[in-house]
Amino acid sequence: MMKPRSKASLRVDVLMQRGALSMEDWAAEDAARTSHLLHALGHQPGTVALYTSRRGEPGTVDAITLLHGSGWQVLLPTVDGVPGWAVFDGWDGMRPAWGGILQPTTPHLGGEALSGADAVVVACLAVARDGTRLGTGGGWYDRALTSRRRGAPVWALARTPEVVDELPREPHDVAVDKVITPDGVHTCGEAALGGIGRPWPPELS
Repeated sequence: MMKPRSKASLRVDVLMQRGALSMEDWAAEDAARTSHLLHALGHQPGTVALYTSRRGEPGTVDAITLLHGSGWQVLLPTVDGVPGWAVFDGWDGMRPAWGGILQPTTPHLGGEALSGADAVVVACLAVARDGTRLGTGGGWYDRALTSRRRGAPVWALARTPEVVDELPREPHDVAVDKVITPDGVHTCGEAALGGIGRPWPPELS
């Protein structure tokens, strides 16, 4: 029997594939994901928690700008160890933090601020049909997501080849409800496993 692949091995593959993507292809994929995300959120402004993307990640810059401009309150992570959030108030009010990630200079609100979010959009390297999310390995989101409001959906942004049949899962891993790729919004969990909704993209090779 073939030994299941480790998270570390899967991360290497994803990062290599991301690194080979041209800036033009990234821009096209980001535009499609942003369009799907805005449509999924709807037109009634509320509060959404997003991540501030770095180069080589599914981009959130346009989504943050458009949501903020249309009246949404956008919470962004404060990445200084303990999970926390701050309100986005324009790109002039951002500063680089750990790993070069931009974070707001507005007051840090602590992890409990996530309970005010109507939806949470998280970073990932891959997502499985059951909602298992492969992150970078720090566990930041698994800790942060415990503070979300009950019933608030968790969505991940990914590339189409990063949606796979299964991934290694540990007890502390928090699943996502949907994954947004350039070709649409895909439901995870029982609905996906039961064949309800859109067909799933090809498995990561």
